[in-house]
Amino acid sequence: MTTAIQRKTHLDTLAITLLIACCAFWGFQQILIKFASREIPPLWQASIRMWGATALLWLWCQYRGVALFKRDGTLMGGLLVGLLFAGEFCFIYLGLTHTSASRLTVFLYTSPFWVALLLPRFVAAEKLRRIQWIGLFIAFSAVAVAFSEGFMHSSPVVGQWKGDAMGLAAGMLWGLTTLAIRTTKIATVSAEKSLFYQLGVTAAVTPWLSLALGETWGFDYSALAWGSVFLQTAVGAFASYLTWMWMLRHYPATQMSTFTFLTPVFALVFGVVLLGEPLTLQLVLALLGVAAGIVLVSRR
Repeated sequence: MTTAIQRKTHLDTLAITLLIACCAFWGFQQILIKFASREIPPLWQASIRMWGATALLWLWCQYRGVALFKRDGTLMGGLLVGLLFAGEFCFIYLGLTHTSASRLTVFLYTSPFWVALLLPRFVAAEKLRRIQWIGLFIAFSAVAVAFSEGFMHSSPVVGQWKGDAMGLAAGMLWGLTTLAIRTTKIATVSAEKSLFYQLGVTAAVTPWLSLALGETWGFDYSALAWGSVFLQTAVGAFASYLTWMWMLRHYPATQMSTFTFLTPVFALVFGVVLLGEPLTLQLVLALLGVAAGIVLVSRR
């Protein structure tokens, strides 16, 4: 007998706190990937991460008694969600070899537009009102403002457009992953099983793509590189995504997706704190704009 999922129509304090924590780490995560890529080939790095996260999730499910392999009619939906997730992360890791983490993050976080545009066609309760569309536009515009200096004044990098295009493709696939989770039988399974499909399929796909690209495999890397991969695995691919999957099953996806606009702003903040980058007017305007957008989209 399937237990009905109690869905909420509005983000509460718990959801907002978890979303901000996830977005803060995801803003830092791009820096971690970029840093480790100096030593570890991109898709090989993704493979190690996804293997580790899959193992952690399996151990978690064993401890919690969560059934992962019970036949429940979700295989096709799970494979679809897994392939979309795998495509997203392949584009992220490869894209970061061609462009900066900040630029790729801008394009990656166009994902809420795909959710907002497509999800209401399948879930009537997710339909955005005019004021919420305005909030979405303000939030995205604010993020664009935050990076305007880089777009206007940074010297062009050879092949940078490839990384930008991969970031945009990753954002689209992230949005489609959210859509698939909500509109297939994956919406009826536990957050753990939903994430297991995504991590497991990605762990199976990325090694083959790594070999196809001729990447060199190895394990002789610095402690800093391994520390980066550990954080990506334990916090990023396991803890934060499990939290995200759980929230998707209990809160409105369109309202949640708008919070992801905080991630590129966090990426800039980490740049100021960790890399000594200046705190510009663009960053301040972005913080104010994202906050205003979240207020409008999250209104009852």
